[in-house]
Amino acid sequence: MCRNGRYTERGIKQRHGYAAERFRIEPEFAVKIDRGLGLSGVLVEPTSIVVKAWDQVDYIGRRSRAFAPQRLLVTGAGPIGLLAALIGAQRGLEVHVFNRSAPSLKTELVRELGAVYHSGDLSLIDQLDADIVMECSGAPSVMLALCGRSAPSGVVCLAGIANDSTRRSVDPNQLTDMVLQNQVMFGAVNANRNHYQEAAAVLERADPTWLTRLITRRVPIDRWFEAFEPRPGDIKTVLDFSL
Repeated sequence: MCRNGRYTERGIKQRHGYAAERFRIEPEFAVKIDRGLGLSGVLVEPTSIVVKAWDQVDYIGRRSRAFAPQRLLVTGAGPIGLLAALIGAQRGLEVHVFNRSAPSLKTELVRELGAVYHSGDLSLIDQLDADIVMECSGAPSVMLALCGRSAPSGVVCLAGIANDSTRRSVDPNQLTDMVLQNQVMFGAVNANRNHYQEAAAVLERADPTWLTRLITRRVPIDRWFEAFEPRPGDIKTVLDFSL
C-alpha cells in the first residue's frame, strides 16, 4: 500500500530474494508456522497474497449494509486461484472456479473443496451472478470480461498478472453497468506481516493432504532453471535445498 514507490521487497524490488544457501531475516518480520505443515509451509507466501485480497474485499464490502456475499467465482486455477477458493470454502461460500484447461488434478482439488469446476467460455459469468470475483488467471481478456458482470454491489479483485502487452479496448457499456450497479473492481498484490500470520492460520485449518497435492514438483537448487520450464500438470513448483 506504499504510495510513493520507495518501498523495497525481497526478490521483487531492490532487494535480493531468498533463493540462497544462507539468509537472514529481521526478527520482526519472522512468522512462526505449525511444524505439522512440513513442506506445505512454503504455501504461506502465496496464501498471504490471497488473504490480503480477501481483507480488501471485506473492507470494500463494509461500504454497504446490503453486502452479504454468498457466491464466489474464482477465475484461474493456479496456486493463487486454488488458495482463493480454499478461503472461500472456509468462509462457507458457494464457490465456483473457472479454468480453461481440461479436467485434471486441478479439477479434483476444486471438487474436494466442495466447489464447482467450470471450463470452456466465460458465458457462465452472467449465469452465476457472483457477489465476489477473484481474478487469478492474469489473462487480460478475462479481466476485461469481468467488468460490470458481478452481482449488483459486487466486488471484483484482480490478483493475477500476465506478461501480455497487447492493447485492448473496453466496452463503455460495461463501465456504465459498473456505475449503475455500484460495483467495484480493484487490484491487490503482496501482503504485510498480519496477512502472513492469517495465511499460516488458513493453512493450519486446511486438509494437509489437499495442501500437499498443490506442490506438484520439487526441483533441486542446482537445477533451479527447471522450475521456470512449465510442464503438463504443474500447479506449484518449489526449489528444495535438501535434494
